[in-house]
Amino acid sequence: MEQYRNLDISELPLSSPFFRDKVSRFLEASGLRMDALDTYYGVLDPAGELLAGAGLSADIIKCVAVSEEVRSEGLLTPLVSRIIQDASLRGIHNLKVFTKPQYGPLFGSLGFKMLAEAPQAVLLENGRGLVSYCDYLRSKARRGRSGVVVMNANPFTLGHRYLLSEALKQVDTLYVIPVREDVSMFSYSERKAMIEAAGLGERLVVLDGSSYTISAATFPTYFLKDLSAASQQQMRLDIDLFAKHIIPALGVSVRFVGSEPSDSLTARYNSLMKELLPVEVVEIERLKLGGNYVSASAVRDSICSGSFEKASALVPEPSYPYILSKLAERALRIELDTPLKPGLVCPDSPGAHKDMDYSVMLKGIEAIEPYFVPMAMAGNAEELQRLGIEAEKAMMSATGGVNTHRGAIYAFGLVLNAFMREMQSPDRQAFIQNACRENAESILRSSLKDSELHFTQETRGARAQALTGYKQLFEDWLPFYRAGKDVKKLLLHIMSTLDDTCIVHRAGEKRALEVKKEAGELLKDFDEDRLQHMCGVFREENISPGGAADMLALTIFIDSVI
Repeated sequence: MEQYRNLDISELPLSSPFFRDKVSRFLEASGLRMDALDTYYGVLDPAGELLAGAGLSADIIKCVAVSEEVRSEGLLTPLVSRIIQDASLRGIHNLKVFTKPQYGPLFGSLGFKMLAEAPQAVLLENGRGLVSYCDYLRSKARRGRSGVVVMNANPFTLGHRYLLSEALKQVDTLYVIPVREDVSMFSYSERKAMIEAAGLGERLVVLDGSSYTISAATFPTYFLKDLSAASQQQMRLDIDLFAKHIIPALGVSVRFVGSEPSDSLTARYNSLMKELLPVEVVEIERLKLGGNYVSASAVRDSICSGSFEKASALVPEPSYPYILSKLAERALRIELDTPLKPGLVCPDSPGAHKDMDYSVMLKGIEAIEPYFVPMAMAGNAEELQRLGIEAEKAMMSATGGVNTHRGAIYAFGLVLNAFMREMQSPDRQAFIQNACRENAESILRSSLKDSELHFTQETRGARAQALTGYKQLFEDWLPFYRAGKDVKKLLLHIMSTLDDTCIVHRAGEKRALEVKKEAGELLKDFDEDRLQHMCGVFREENISPGGAADMLALTIFIDSVI
C-alpha cells in the first residue's frame, strides 16, 4: 500500500474523447460497460494509467472497478471518500452505489447499507432515503386486501385505465406507484397527474414515485429497452428491493402487471416477478382496440407525426391537455429547427438577433411548455391571462431576460384553451375561432386597465389576429400548408400576407411593406439560393419576422389538432 499512498485521485473529463476512451477501455477490462455518467474519478499511476475508478451519475455511484494487480491495495477507500466529499459539496447527502457484489463489504465499511442483491450486482445507500420512503408508504397503507401497480404511463392511456379498472375488481385498495425518472416524453409530474385524473374512485391511491422502483438506480436499462445480461441483473435487483422493502411497507398481497406481447424486456421482467416476488403476481391481458393493442408508444408516435386524432383515440379525455401540450411543443420546435428562415433563429444561425440563438430559443420553449396544460384547462379569460403572465416570467428567467416566445404564449394559450372548450362541438373550427375571439376581447378589456401587462401589450399584430379568431390562419395559411406541408414556403406565404409588427418595429412601415412584396415574389419563383440571399439581407438590415414565426408555429399546431 505504501507505494500507492501518494497517487492522485483525478476527476476525468468525459467530454474529452481521449479520457472517455481511456475510461471505457478500463471498464471493459473489468467486464463493465460505460454508463451515462456526470463525472468519473480515477486513481492514476505516475504514467497516467487508471488503477481504480468510480463514476457518479446524479446521486448514484457506479462503474466501480479496480485493476486486477492492485485489488489488494485498498485504493477504493480513498476514492469513494473523495466522491462522498465532492457529492456533499454539491448538496447530495444520500448516495446510492450500484456495483459488483465483491465491493459490497468495502462500501459497507464506509457507512453504506445494503438495499438489494442480485447474483452479479448489489445496491447500497449511505443515507435514510429508503427508510423515509417506506415510512411514507406505511402512512398511506390501508386495511383489507390490497394490490399495487407500478407504471410509467408515458402517457396514461385507455390501456392503463383498463388495467387499473380490472385490478380494482380484485382488491379493496389499489396503490399505483408512478415511475419517477424524468427520461420520458411526459414528465413525472405530468404522468402522475394523468393517473390521478383517471376518475377511478377513492379505492385507487396514487402514491409518490421514488428512486426505489424502476429507476436509474435499480433498473436503468428499462428506459433503453435493452434485454441484455446487465438488464437481467437489474431486473433481479429491482425485484429484490421491491420484495424486501416496498411490499412489507404497503402490506400488499398482489402485484398487478399488464401482459406484454411485443416488448421482450418487459415480458421477461413480468416472468421474473412471478418467480421471485413473495406475493401473487396477476397478469391482466392488455386492452385491444380495433384489433390492435393499446400502447403508450403508439400515442407518442402519433404525437411525433402530428396527429391529435390518432393520439386521442388511445387515451382518456383527462389526458387530452397533455397530448395537446406536446403537440404545441412539437410545432414550436419544428419552427425553430427549420433552416433558412430569413431574419429568424435557425439551428445554424441567430438570424438578425444579437441577443438570442438556437440554445436560448430552446430554453424559451422548455420554460413555457409546462404552462400549456393549465392554459388548456383554464376556466376563464382572467385565469388564462394570469397563466400567460406567469409563463412569460418563466421564459424571461430561463433565457436571461430575452423575449423568445411572448407572442407564442399569447396565441397558443388562446388556441389551447379554445380547443379544450369545444370537445363536443360539431363544428370544431368555428368554435375555436369564436372562443379565441371571446378570450382575446376579454383579455384586451382587462389589459387596457393596466398598461403594465406585457401579455397584451401589442396594439397590432398578435392581438389583431386573435380578435379575428385567426381568420387568416384558418382561411389562408392552413389550407396553403396542407397543400404541400412545406414549412419554408409557408413562412414566405405568411410573410407576404401578414402585417408583422415585429418588422415594423425593427425596420419601419415602408420596409415592412417591401418585405411582404419580396416574400411573395420569392414564393412565386422559389429558389434556395435566393432564400439564402434574403437571409443575409435580413441579417444585415436587422429584420426579423417574429410575428410570422409565431403564426407559422400556430398553423402547424392547428394542422395537427383539427
